[in-house]
Amino acid sequence: MVKYVLKKLLFMLLSLFILASATFFLMKAIPGDPFTSEKKVSPEIRALLEVKYGLDKPMYEQYLKYMGGIIQGDFGVSMKYLNQDVTGMITQTFTASLKLGIFAIIISIVVGVLLGLIAAVYHRKLIDDITMILAVIGIAVPSFLLASLVQYVFAFKLGWFNVMGFDGPLDYVLPVAALSASPIAFIARLTRSSMLEVLHADYIKTAKAKGLKWPAIMFKHVLRNGILPVVTYVGPMTANIITGSVVIEQIFNIGGIGKVFVESITNRDYTMIMGITIFYGILLMLARFLTDIAYVLIDPRIKLESRKGA
Repeated sequence: MVKYVLKKLLFMLLSLFILASATFFLMKAIPGDPFTSEKKVSPEIRALLEVKYGLDKPMYEQYLKYMGGIIQGDFGVSMKYLNQDVTGMITQTFTASLKLGIFAIIISIVVGVLLGLIAAVYHRKLIDDITMILAVIGIAVPSFLLASLVQYVFAFKLGWFNVMGFDGPLDYVLPVAALSASPIAFIARLTRSSMLEVLHADYIKTAKAKGLKWPAIMFKHVLRNGILPVVTYVGPMTANIITGSVVIEQIFNIGGIGKVFVESITNRDYTMIMGITIFYGILLMLARFLTDIAYVLIDPRIKLESRKGA
């Protein structure tokens, strides 16, 4: 198990190095610079700005300085936000994004698994058909379109929620609903398919023949074995929610890291873009790492195979 974890951590560090390097050189390859949009910037002032942010130095020196800062947890200073370092901006704005993401992930897993389980138990009945129709709609409709729709209906027309902002508990409802709709639909379909396969397995028939009660069969056998594909999907789902929150935060005017990310792209804020991209990469890698560990803990057979392979 220790070797398995160390191997995963090594791959994470390698992936992070490749991500940081690729992000740096891609940003440098984009035409223009952070000061292109500035009005009436004289060559003298531009030269001073380049010296201040180290843009006058050779590419390799900028790269080494940037990578050295990342190792120390320093992503540099924003080129657009006055007297703001990137690490501080990420720390300040990530709280709202974290709350939104955690709620969306919890709702997606709980509701998705519940709907999938109900659809599997009542297979080929009306409730199964309704659940699958809703799942198809949830997958087909983009999150930004759903966000605009629920915002218009429930906030603007009915007045049940605020149109924008993220101040009270009710303000979580619409953005979380828009962000978790697609993952809920996917998890429901995935759970239904997995549960149907487990329900028709021989060991379930044996458990019924032994006289085990239905709740015990569901929680000890069906749910535990049928939940494995959902655990596998948690990593990619987390990635979808994190990246999808960028658009949702813009629509609902949530002052999270996603909103800052979009603004930094518009402003060509090199350091902010690279810092948030790497921060997103770290989050996604951690989510994937925790998913792999959870998968090993749930299914002991995977743990044994990993030990033999190591």
